Amino acid sequence: MEKLFKNGKAMSPVVASIILIAVAVAVSLAVAAWMGALTFTFTNPTYEIEITKVEFLAIARNLIGLTIKNTGTSWVEVISVRINNEWQGITYPVLPLSIDVGSAAVLNITYTWMPQYNYQFDVQFTYNPQEGKAYLDYYKDVVAPSA
Repeated sequence: MEKLFKNGKAMSPVVASIILIAVAVAVSLAVAAWMGALTFTFTNPTYEIEITKVEFLAIARNLIGLTIKNTGTSWVEVISVRINNEWQGITYPVLPLSIDVGSAAVLNITYTWMPQYNYQFDVQFTYNPQEGKAYLDYYKDVVAPSA
């Protein structure tokens, strides 16, 4: 048995250490690249709004209240509102209106509405008008309540 171990050639400890270090570095670089890609995917801002409430105010049937919530991960700015493809004047507040992340704003729109009619709301918004970013739209169809 002594002959077997004396004649066997083994890898030197230095070469083995170098190979282990190289494998560890390669694996750590692969994991770092993968985690970096995940980080960039999750940290890109999103620009989204949602109409959370539509109130057809019964006083003379000429006012609609829209509650708009910023559901994205960056601030947005509401530029305009269309109802059934017609531009509308906002009673309060004045547009453009910035909405922070997670916040909501109520827009009061002067518009004569009819009971049980279908209305399509188109809220146009942007997320950085200083850089000339494209406008985004959010649509919602709502049926007015009965009289």
